[in-house]
Amino acid sequence: MTRYLAAMALLFSFGLAVAADPPAPAKAPPLQGKVLEVKDVETYTYLRLKTRDGEIWAAVNKAPVKTGADVTIVNPMIMKDFESKTLKRKFDRIAFGTLGGTAAAPAAAAAAAPAAAPGAAPAIDMGAMHAGMAKPVEVGDVKVAKATGADARTVAEIVSGRVALKDKPVVVRGKVVKFTPGVMGKNWIHLRDGSGAAADGTNDVVVTTKDETKIGDVVLVKGVVRTDRDLGSGYKYAVLVEDATLQK
Repeated sequence: MTRYLAAMALLFSFGLAVAADPPAPAKAPPLQGKVLEVKDVETYTYLRLKTRDGEIWAAVNKAPVKTGADVTIVNPMIMKDFESKTLKRKFDRIAFGTLGGTAAAPAAAAAAAPAAAPGAAPAIDMGAMHAGMAKPVEVGDVKVAKATGADARTVAEIVSGRVALKDKPVVVRGKVVKFTPGVMGKNWIHLRDGSGAAADGTNDVVVTTKDETKIGDVVLVKGVVRTDRDLGSGYKYAVLVEDATLQK
């Protein structure tokens, strides 16, 4: 359990968000190899490793690792087709984990840290990504007036009507109950307006945007509905409102 929590803490420090808790990923054996190449960014260290199964890139919390060193990556989780905005390259396959002999960042700090990837922060924040699966902040009863106009929808209408709304623009007004900045080049928001029910998840929708906000803000969101988004490693969204702009 301790090792699992450490793995989750690291993932919280790297990046994506999910509307509901996904199943726990299967445990993987440690990844061992010789360092062929090192690339440091603001918060993370990328390592190209030579292992018994061939070469693979890995990403860990920033650490002083030198070429030629033998290292072990603990609790590795493999992602495919991962794009690092910071390095301006795409990895066909990359392992995220904890460098053996180092401590993973505390989960609380990781969840609060500005994840890396949208401009100022490193674009590969897998933990920011997993920060999204932390539960939204309780902000009391949410009662927000519905937006107006032809594209206006409530949160429940977007979640329940996602099939019909796929790839269509929507406008929704709601309260920000979770805000995770800088994940994969975007800010991730959980939005509620008082509609829907927690029991079936229709009371909360995830929004991606370049705009800034904070928990407790009531914002008008204009974006496009996307459905069945698979982000890899078992993290999927039934519905997202993407490329959104925010107005207060």
